[in-house]
Amino acid sequence: MECLSCRGQMRWEKAPFRADRQGYSVSWDSLPAWVCPQCGEVLFEVREVDLIQEALTVLERETGILLVGKN
Repeated sequence: MECLSCRGQMRWEKAPFRADRQGYSVSWDSLPAWVCPQCGEVLFEVREVDLIQEALTVLERETGILLVGKN
């Protein structure tokens, strides 16, 4: 796969991912992704994006329950 940023040859490797939400941060140290060794660009496949979104949705729901419980 060719990198969209620098046209380098991307490799299927592991990459970190971080998301900052209202009141918390989530990070994964090593998710499967296309990584460009030249510029560091990271692209996740649809499957990984779907799993990340699903995990974040669950965390948002559960975090909302925690916040409501504090009142």
